[in-house]
Parts: sequence; structure tokens; C-alpha cells
Amino acid sequence: MKDFKGKVAFITGGASGAGFGQAKVFSEAGMKVVICDIRQDHLDEAMAYFKQKKATVHAIKFDLTDRKAYAAAADEVEKVFGEPPQLLINTAGVNTFGPAEASTFEDFDWVMGVCLGGVINGMVTFVPRMIKAGKGGHIATVSSWGAFMGGSTTAPYSAAKAAVNNLMESYYQALKPYNIGVSVQCPANIKSNIAEAVYTRPRELANTGYNVDEKTIGVLRSIHAQGMEPVELARILKKGIEDEVLYIIPYPNWEEMMRGNYERIINLASAAGIKKTETEMKKRLAEMAKQPKQDNPFDGEKTGFGKARKDITWVKAPPPMPMGPPPKEK
Repeated sequence: MKDFKGKVAFITGGASGAGFGQAKVFSEAGMKVVICDIRQDHLDEAMAYFKQKKATVHAIKFDLTDRKAYAAAADEVEKVFGEPPQLLINTAGVNTFGPAEASTFEDFDWVMGVCLGGVINGMVTFVPRMIKAGKGGHIATVSSWGAFMGGSTTAPYSAAKAAVNNLMESYYQALKPYNIGVSVQCPANIKSNIAEAVYTRPRELANTGYNVDEKTIGVLRSIHAQGMEPVELARILKKGIEDEVLYIIPYPNWEEMMRGNYERIINLASAAGIKKTETEMKKRLAEMAKQPKQDNPFDGEKTGFGKARKDITWVKAPPPMPMGPPPKEK
């Protein structure tokens, strides 16, 4: 997809963070944009921006885990713009941190319900409409660098994002005959409001095994404040869509990063490789111990971040982390 002018874009999570950046970039490219979000205050702020820019943007408030609401939103797009979108971007996501062994059913249901279920709902809702419209188009989903590996404190999120990557590759193959391209973008850290996602967690899914409070939310805010600018990320996404790339890794050294990750997988597939990995980890921890002590937002002993709920007593203290926030890529 190379020509965006006059076409319709539908962006979930489009009122803040990565989705808001996408809405800016694709509206500037001449698209008619629909932004969707679960928070009305974010939608109001975003629409104030677009009205000032005189951009053709329509806002819809709904919960993307609600399939009836999703179908109603799709109907609204066709009512407002006369056709389904030619560009669907699945961006909305949530996250929460805590030991995998402390996870509750509700932790999985919430995170995977949004990060994977929300994407599935978007695909099942819009793919038939896009095919029937016969205009081709493109579908992009924002996944995560964390999709390529497990995480002891991100089990629901990492599992959801890994499934999203696999799902997008399936659709990448399936939708070629319809002239619909598919991409999945995998950033490490984005400047966004995902730290506040817990405020939108449904009451019926409130039971968590993790320690979550204003202090840990503040830790996440500080981490994401160092992330990639949403507009920059969106421009990289646009280029990937134009190039019809499946995996969009938004860093100049993406090949090096990917090779390093798959070398890690190869090592974990043999006893010798595991021993090598453990030896390298010990060396990294030893090097860290030599460095001057610095405040580390990942220090759960000080902040409670990534820890189990206080009444969960069977969880052992996690091993020292070999690194803090995702390093700034070259």
C-alpha cells in the first residue's frame, strides 16, 4: 500500500501513545482517520488536536474486547465514511508486571483479552468487510520486541504478543490473493500511557497476583517516558507498510538484534547452549556488580515493581536482573 490519500484508516488505541502518533502521521498523509479508545478523556484531547489541524478524524469510544461493540463501531465507520477501512491498525494494548507463578486467571484474561483478543476481534470484524469491498488495503498490528522471548514478570503480555506475531504471519499468507498486505511492528519501548492501563482494568477482572499500586505505576511511567516518540514510530510503520514488510523492527540494527535473539533460542535448545548462556549471565552480573550503584526503577525491593501481591507467600525472590529498561538501540 503506497497511496494513502483519501482512504480510510481505523486505529485502535488511537487517542494516545503509539496510536495517536499513527493518527497524526496517516491524517497528514491525507487519510480519513477513525480513532478508537476506551478512555473518553483521551479521545477528547486527541479530537481537540485534530480539529485545530482541520483533519478528517472521527472518534469512537468502545471496549475492543466487546465483540458487539466492535461490530457497531465497524458499522459506524461505514455510515460516516461510506466504506470499511482500507487501513486497519491494531494498536491498543495493556500490560502489568509480576511473577509468572503469581499470575491469576484474571491477569491472563485481562492482558490477553486486550492484547490478543482485541486483535482477533479486529481481524474477524474487518477482514470480511475489507475483502467484500474489493479495494485491497493493509492491516498492521503493534506487537512488541517482547514477543520474541518469554519474561519471568511479563508472562501474559509476552504470550499474547508472541501469538499476535504468529497470527499476523498467518494472515500475511492468507490475504495476499485479496491484495491486502499485513505487517506487525515490534518496538521495545514506546513513550505512551500504557502505565495507566490498569485504570481501565474491568472490575470483574480486578483480582491480580501482582503488586500494583501508584508507586509501581510511577515506575512504569518513568520507563515509558524514555521510549521512542510515537510519531517517529508511526513514520517507520508507514514506511514498512509502503514496502509491504511483514515484520517491522523499528531500529537501525534490527538484523543484529534478531540474530542475537535467535542465537539465544538455539542456545536454549541444547545442554551445552544452556551452560553457555548461564556462564554469560554470571559474567554480566559480575560486571554489573563492579559498576557504581545507581537508582534502578526495576529494583523490586525498593519499589515493589514486578513483585507478587503481599499476601502471596510462596513466590521466591527473583534473581538479580542483568539489565534495567530496554537498552537504547543503536
